[in-house]
Amino acid sequence: MTDQEKRYEAVRSRDARFDGEFFFAVETTGIYCRPSCPAVTPKRRNVRFFATAAAAQGSGFRACRRCRPDAVPGSADWNARADVVGRAMRLIGDGVVDREGVTGLAVRLGYSARQIQRQLTAELGAGPVALARAQRAHTARVLLQTTGLPVTEIAFAAGFASVRQFNDTVRAVYASTPTELRHAGRTTGRATPPAATPSGGIPLRLAHRGPYHFAAVFDLLHRQAVAGVEEVSGPAGRRTYRRTLRLPYGTGIAAVSERAGGGRTGRPARAPAAHPGGWLDARLHLTDPRDLTTAVQRLRRLFDLDADPYAVDERLGADPRLAPLVTARPGLRAPGAADPEEYAMRALVGRAEAERLVRAYGKVLDAPRGSLTHLFPEPAVLAEAEHEGPLGPLAAALADGAVRLDAGADRDDAEEALLALPGLDVGTVADIRARALGDPDVGPPGVDTPDSWRPWRTYAAHHLRTAEER
Repeated sequence: MTDQEKRYEAVRSRDARFDGEFFFAVETTGIYCRPSCPAVTPKRRNVRFFATAAAAQGSGFRACRRCRPDAVPGSADWNARADVVGRAMRLIGDGVVDREGVTGLAVRLGYSARQIQRQLTAELGAGPVALARAQRAHTARVLLQTTGLPVTEIAFAAGFASVRQFNDTVRAVYASTPTELRHAGRTTGRATPPAATPSGGIPLRLAHRGPYHFAAVFDLLHRQAVAGVEEVSGPAGRRTYRRTLRLPYGTGIAAVSERAGGGRTGRPARAPAAHPGGWLDARLHLTDPRDLTTAVQRLRRLFDLDADPYAVDERLGADPRLAPLVTARPGLRAPGAADPEEYAMRALVGRAEAERLVRAYGKVLDAPRGSLTHLFPEPAVLAEAEHEGPLGPLAAALADGAVRLDAGADRDDAEEALLALPGLDVGTVADIRARALGDPDVGPPGVDTPDSWRPWRTYAAHHLRTAEER
């Protein structure tokens, strides 16, 4: 079968495993959908396939109101790939184009703006501006349907340069005016509150594909939580993780809840059709709503929500050593980091010392919430305050840009720069590469790993570590 035929079979079977991996559009209706859309399957001759929602929108198709293709998980390729396209997609997801333009994106990647445009368009069918526009449209829909913010405020919060641009984009993508889109949220059960208040925050559903072993992720976050910055509360199976966020325009507090029945049973993995995917319930309290897109993407990286558990479990489950671990914990994730620089410094000094640093140098929130009182100290602050300690060289390298850990960083370059610093051993650098840089293929330190584990060695390491902790 050709790739096109395989994709059409996925559409015919409404296979949620491919949601976010590609989109299909129907020429007779002018609508594009996710593969699992429950609508009647269109005839093959009327179907076109696209790598991104932005490419479908650029070809004149509007989003399906039934399956909401803009709400799917992102492609796992963007986290796995280390090339310029993968790095660009991670930076666009972090909101760099909205804040710094295509020129800023190109500078971060070390290419010209023309090269970035050409490579993204050739592979994805859309350039950086179109990809950022599609992301802004999704952010606008979320704000319209989950908050009571005035439409004008939503336009700028979503990253649009003008209200006219906002209105035109919403009409083009959703075939609705902003007011009609907001009303649709009420009629489908997503009630809009009368006003967006500081106490209410922005409720979100963070989608994931396939099974998700919640217990292991929340266990890890609970063990590593740094007081003042993070907390995990609630009974097992219904826990909530909360943390403070330093964001481009302000600060935030995020709360993400564990889903009941998320994977402590150790039962064998079921067939893929039994795991169409789901979501994590989240709530964001932001001092500036323009930070919504960035905050969401950082939570997605922290909880590894764009992973492809089918590919991971299939590859690792074929290994005799890992097979029983994969069977016991289908959908085990490899958590990333909400703040890569913060995680790198914490990985070096440990939890107890990190808590001391927060008390001594962390910025106190203007509006603390319960035990969440501080932001983790910035590298520049710690480079000056702790310059004679073991943290000094790393903090200074992060502060002056000698080590880059942002979403578009070159992982090999970052690892080389980290290993050149005093006080960082191979194990710590591997941990930083796996968590702060989100590399899915970091082997367990000191373990001779077979090539058959690639490109998912980070997940293999989590399986081995989780099994040892039980």
